[in-house]
Amino acid sequence: MMTDRLSISAWLTAYWLILLFIPSLVAGHMIEVGASKKECFFEDLHRSDKMTVTYQVGGGGNQDIDFWLADPDGLALGKHIKQTTGSVSITAEKDGRHEYCFSNQMSAIADKLVSFNVHGVIYVGEDEVIAPIEREIRDLAQGLTSVKDEQEYIVVRERRHRNTAESTNSRVKWWSILQAILLFAVVGWQVYYLKSFFEVKRII
Repeated sequence: MMTDRLSISAWLTAYWLILLFIPSLVAGHMIEVGASKKECFFEDLHRSDKMTVTYQVGGGGNQDIDFWLADPDGLALGKHIKQTTGSVSITAEKDGRHEYCFSNQMSAIADKLVSFNVHGVIYVGEDEVIAPIEREIRDLAQGLTSVKDEQEYIVVRERRHRNTAESTNSRVKWWSILQAILLFAVVGWQVYYLKSFFEVKRII
């Protein structure tokens, strides 16, 4: 009985290692795309491999970006124009290097901060036998990846909201200071005007 438990434990450990190093690809990145520039990345995929790219603009300008994903022949498989957030999922139809780019060429001044995740699953043919527990582990890993992506999206969104709140507070502060200066200036001018008016009257 103890031997069976040990063998099951070793088997599960082996499947976790296989899951971590062979069937799935997960990567999270944070980049800054300069004004009037673009940043491109590549993934080498085989036919029937799956890949998903999710992104979120965290700061800069109107917090939007152009994005596209193309196959080895340059055919666009997904394209977004001036989006704050987005996701593109593909299943490779041919072997080769797939390119995805973030473009800030529409902006001549503002740099953009972009957070993105890339995750995919290496295709396993129907003729390859997969144990039910391995299939469950793969489904669990995909679910955990989705949760991780959502958490990173929430972090970026919280950062955006915090930056917006701080910017609003700063504008309110400086507007209040400007109003106070204008108020004192108007009061000072009124006092000076009334004083000069009464002085003229007294001379007459």
